Amino acid sequence: MEILTLLVVGIIVGILAGLLGVGGGTIIVPILTWILSVHQDITQAHLMHIAIGTSLATIVITAISSIVAHQQHRVIQWDIVRQLTIGIIIGALLGAIIANMIPTDTLRIIFGIFIIFVSIQMAIGIQPKSHRQLLNWFGMNIMGVLIGSLSGLVGIGGGLLTVPFLTWSNLSIRHAIATSAACGLPIAIAGTVGFIITGWQDTNFSTGQVGYIYLPAFLTIAITSVLFAPLGAKLAHTLPVTLLKRIFALLLAGVGIKMLFY
Repeated sequence: MEILTLLVVGIIVGILAGLLGVGGGTIIVPILTWILSVHQDITQAHLMHIAIGTSLATIVITAISSIVAHQQHRVIQWDIVRQLTIGIIIGALLGAIIANMIPTDTLRIIFGIFIIFVSIQMAIGIQPKSHRQLLNWFGMNIMGVLIGSLSGLVGIGGGLLTVPFLTWSNLSIRHAIATSAACGLPIAIAGTVGFIITGWQDTNFSTGQVGYIYLPAFLTIAITSVLFAPLGAKLAHTLPVTLLKRIFALLLAGVGIKMLFY
């Protein structure tokens, strides 16, 4: 039953990623939290840490798949990716360290508040006005640290933060989404490494847990999400995406509220 549930999660994550351009962390983290809460071999005190760390590990795979797809259309701005990467890596590692210092219940509340904020933004379609160019080298690194740390803290690929920043910096939405997808890879890799290191004392190889990464969930979700992402991208050209975003926003709001009062 657990494997079947994770396969379905991977399918949903893949379709939504291709259809709405949202990262899997907003779905993976709460569902993994609920699944692992009844898993006898998982340390309940680190439940949220394992869910977030595993989410980041799956994003490594989906980010690679997304980069390949966007690169075929030559829309990734690699110069911007390079400017943000150092700050992103530092930030994602910092996010993992901060998460390790926070009790799982507090981390759950932080995630719930973040998800509710995301649902509001998605429902009303807030987009920053493009009114300036990119920041200088120092500013880009500071922004990378902020994006990486928050992404690492709540287990997302950073698109919910990177895309608005890039559109604010006068990048077209098409280039912003593609460039954000590329930025998601260093976030996910650094965050995954950080959660393995900080959670190493909680490692249990008999259950497939390495640090705060739960390998059975990572492998299952990653495989199906990659397979179904192209279907989501295809559906994006035939379904009313704006309406679907608002429906998904309501779902996220419910998830966020549930996480707050779990």
